[in-house]
Amino acid sequence: MGRNRSMSKRDYYEVLGVDSSASEQEVKKAFRRIAMKYHPDRNPDDQKADEKFKEAQEAYEILGDADKKATYDRFGHAGLDQNGGGQGGAGFSDVFGDVFGDIFGGGRGRSGPARGSDLRYDLQLDLEDAVKGKTVQIDVPTMVACEPCDGSGARKGSAPVTCDTCGGAGQVRMSQGFFSVQQTCPKCGGRGKMISDPCGSCHGQGVKEERKTLSVKIPAGVDTGDRIRLSGKGEAGPHGGPTGDLYVQMHVRKHDIFVRDGSNLHCEVPISFAQSALGGELEVPTLSGKVKLKIPAETQSSKLFRLRGKGVAPVRGGAQGDLLCRVVVETPVNLNAEQRELLESFDKSLAGKSKHSPRSNHWFDGVKKFFDNLTN
Repeated sequence: MGRNRSMSKRDYYEVLGVDSSASEQEVKKAFRRIAMKYHPDRNPDDQKADEKFKEAQEAYEILGDADKKATYDRFGHAGLDQNGGGQGGAGFSDVFGDVFGDIFGGGRGRSGPARGSDLRYDLQLDLEDAVKGKTVQIDVPTMVACEPCDGSGARKGSAPVTCDTCGGAGQVRMSQGFFSVQQTCPKCGGRGKMISDPCGSCHGQGVKEERKTLSVKIPAGVDTGDRIRLSGKGEAGPHGGPTGDLYVQMHVRKHDIFVRDGSNLHCEVPISFAQSALGGELEVPTLSGKVKLKIPAETQSSKLFRLRGKGVAPVRGGAQGDLLCRVVVETPVNLNAEQRELLESFDKSLAGKSKHSPRSNHWFDGVKKFFDNLTN
């Protein structure tokens, strides 16, 4: 016999927006989508939304139950009315709890003691140590398992007892109007156990504050923003729960000479006017020692020289970077009379000879052309 739909109710498949061949998961997904949209808590004082929500609830109670779905497919609403269908179908509270559990502070409760908190330690490093790597000792305030009770929170010789509210399940089912949701047990916090005779040392918490000294190996090449995870070095979980992790966050101090940019290092090298004009050889520092830098004759200020392989080897692998040296011609200061006279004589020897100052002459020619164009 085909479906015989009652005129007083909408087709359940139409309500959920699925067809009769939809799987159980597809039906559940469709209901979740509609329930999220029309839930009364999200639509206060909206009668139409409330009606749509209840309609979707009823449709899911039928289509989410294999036996009732089969009856509905064969006899329609009439068959359900005769068999008392649509009254609290199996599985509704479970899917509803999946969707809205967080709204009411519940949902799926925790099983067992809670995990300890993760910790963060901000480590200040010199550039040399960050580039080459180093093992450092750090002092971390944290929560550790209480020794007298071995982290259980119960006085020595006693043991936690089963929670009388949830019966050890860690979860309770709470009625919320016309539906029910599963929540974390408010009495035991989802642990399923209670401390009837608390430890006098930790007052039933199972953890105590302590400072731990840890040895941390900093790999070569780390930079500001990198972090190292030390598994199980965070806070101990209360009541014997698992320990959290410790994250060591890197902060590289500003260096007096070098500036880091990824795998490259930058520095400025001051040179005299005579060195820039005549050329020469300089000793420049690197993180691995001094090297010779050859300055060609007629080097201009801000000229960039690259020393390959004198930068940083990246912590995540890859080619070692370079050291980029920018030369800066330093103007002489505090000149005596003789030095002034020599410079004036030298300057006069260059006057009118454009071959000695090509950039200056090119610039002045451009300025002259600019003003000529304004005049014309």
